[in-house]
Formats: sequence, C-alpha cells, structure tokens
Amino acid sequence: MTETLYLSSDDVDGLATPAEYVDAVRDAYRQVGEGAPAEPRTKLVNDEPPGMLTTYAAVLPDTGAMGGYMYSAGFGARDAWFMSPLFDADSGEPLALLDGASMNPYKTGAAGAVGVDALAREDATSLALFGSGAQARGQLKATAEVRNLETVWVYSPTKEHREEFAGELNTELDAAVAAVASPAAAVEDADIVVTATNADEPVFDGDLLDPGTHVTAMGQYDPDKRELDHTTIERATYVPDLRARATHDAGSFLSALDAGVVDEDHVHAELGEVVAGVQPGRTSDDEITVFDSGGTGVETAAAAYLLYEKAVDEGLGSTIDVSPASQALTGQ
Repeated sequence: MTETLYLSSDDVDGLATPAEYVDAVRDAYRQVGEGAPAEPRTKLVNDEPPGMLTTYAAVLPDTGAMGGYMYSAGFGARDAWFMSPLFDADSGEPLALLDGASMNPYKTGAAGAVGVDALAREDATSLALFGSGAQARGQLKATAEVRNLETVWVYSPTKEHREEFAGELNTELDAAVAAVASPAAAVEDADIVVTATNADEPVFDGDLLDPGTHVTAMGQYDPDKRELDHTTIERATYVPDLRARATHDAGSFLSALDAGVVDEDHVHAELGEVVAGVQPGRTSDDEITVFDSGGTGVETAAAAYLLYEKAVDEGLGSTIDVSPASQALTGQ
C-alpha cells in the first residue's frame, strides 16, 4: 500500500497566497518551455443528460511532480466537481488527491499573471477587467502581484454585480477599482485588458485597443465560443498557453483562422517558450499582445504541488491507501 494525502477544499482554501501561486506557475511554464510535456485538455461532451467530462495533465520534472485535473460539469446535478491527482515525477507514486475547486481561480489567475508579466509593458498601471465572478477575482489579484496597478475598470453586463465586485476589490487592493457602464469605457486608455467571462461572442471592439496594450483572455476554451474579435487577434502578437491549443479549442483564434484573417503562422510562441527565453515576448512598447489562457495541466500540477507541500508542513489533510499495480494485480 502507498499512503496518499487527501486534501479537501477546506484544507487548501487560503493555504497559499496569490504571489506563491504566481511563482509556482511561472516556474512550471519555464519547465514546459524547456521541454517538459503538457497537453491541451480533452473534453468529452454528453448530450443526455447534458454535461462534460474534462481532463488535462502535465509533467514538471524540476518541481518533482506531475498531475492535472479531471472534472465534471453539468449532468443531472447541474454542478461541477474538480479532482486533482498528484504524482511523484521520479517514482510515479501518488502523492495526493486534492479537491481542486477552491484553488481553481487562483491557479488560473496565476497563469494569467504569468502571461501579463511575460508580455505586458513593464510600466503598465491601468487594467480593464471583463467579468465579476470568482475567476475575475483570481485574475485581478494575481495580476496585481506582477504589475503596480493604479486603476482598474470593471465591466460585466449586470450593473449590480460589477458594482459590488468593484467595491469589494477596491478595499482589498492598493489600486483604485471602479465599475464602468460599457466595454468601451473599460478599454479606453487601458494598458492591460483581462477577459474572464462566459460570453459566447467578443466582449469588446479590438479597434479600441491602444498601441502597446496587452490582452489576457481566459474565459473560453471552446472552438465555437470566443471573447476576442478578429481585429484583436489580427493586430496582436498571439501567444497561447500551449501551442497545440490554438487549433484545438482556442475559439477566438479558430474563428479568425476560419475567416482567413490569420493563418497558423500567426501563433508567435507558447507561453512557456517566452518565459524560458526560447522565444521573445514583447519587442516594442507599441506592440499589442494577446495571451490566450484556456487552462492547462501546467498551472494545475504546479498549484497542486505547492498546496501539497504547504499542507504537509502544516499537518493538514487525511490519508488514503492506494495499492500499487504490482500488489493489486498479483494479490501479493
């Protein structure tokens, strides 16, 4: 038997800071940029009852861990469950099983922040945020760790939601956070634009982006849905989290590709290549950049291992026994 740690959502909630998530995820993408294996998600969609089962994984040899997510959403209960298995990258033994729901906005936010850090101007201080849910909160808090934000303009379609969100974050961050009444008002003069929505269609007009703007889009990972319009993709130096995602489930890029606005060579690099210095990121202050973040096993495995180490140090969690195949298959 192998003793494996089980960490509940309560065990890991608040266990790591946004800065710790960002550091772990940055290093993970550096490893992928240097050749560590990671693949885009596999999403299986069921018609009746409607729902989806999704998996993705990555191996992080320098971290010493590998793992990812398996999660279900929809189906009869109309809810979602996130399970994150974590293995030792040397022995292959299971280290932990995490209820991954509470870490989700922070590990995804950390990936967005790594994209901002790699591609946005160093002097970027203003941010336009589309969305007012948990993912938007994670993106904003993580981005505030990599840039000295002074102003944040928040837009989401429901007035009460955006105002409540802005009011809460205005007290939590050093930046001035305020709600605005339109997408155009959010994007105007923004150095950084972050989309964290469930929108099926573009949430702002790409013609409104000033030269030098960076865009992080993280709300859609479906070939038929997109947060960014063709203009944004065409104007930008385009960097997905994983290169293979661009033609797999990156709806904004796929729509521009299908329309003939760009071709596959428009993919400049994947994020890990920029973080590792294999490919350049931003090359001028006037360049528009896009980081297309659809969620990968890279940030998931990195965040899970961060939480695992901190939980071990603090004596959190419970243990379960997992039988190795050599024992279970032979009965010995």
